[in-house]
Amino acid sequence: MSRLDWFQISPSAAKALGGLHHFATTATNLPAQLIHLVFLRVSQINGCAHCIDLHSRDLIKEGMSVDKLVLVPVWHEAQHLFSDQERSALAWAEEVTRVSETHVSDEAYAAALAMFAEKDLVDLTVAIAAMNAFNRMGVSFRLKPAAKA
Repeated sequence: MSRLDWFQISPSAAKALGGLHHFATTATNLPAQLIHLVFLRVSQINGCAHCIDLHSRDLIKEGMSVDKLVLVPVWHEAQHLFSDQERSALAWAEEVTRVSETHVSDEAYAAALAMFAEKDLVDLTVAIAAMNAFNRMGVSFRLKPAAKA
């Protein structure tokens, strides 16, 4: 079944979410590759094909190897490929994205705060929240990935 084009129907909503995305990708001290890594992991958890496709491509453009990229869903088992900061960001992204299950534990919060400065942790959390919002729109309205067979 074809779904609504939410960008066209509510350009103000698209612009508002776009503002969060713009903030996360341009107005923080966090490395671009780290932001796209978090965007990808959140999108994998939420099952958003469009965003998985988009952020995989972004990570390749940022210089991430395909070997590392394909192991993002199982980063716990391939920790040696990810820096301390990347592992912390991935763990925080999973904790925040699964908030209804995790309730963002004190242990996860302390671990993230030990790795990131206060402002960086807030900015990282905004990035995670923004991607969760985009995923909900992408999945709800079946935004198509750019990938071709």
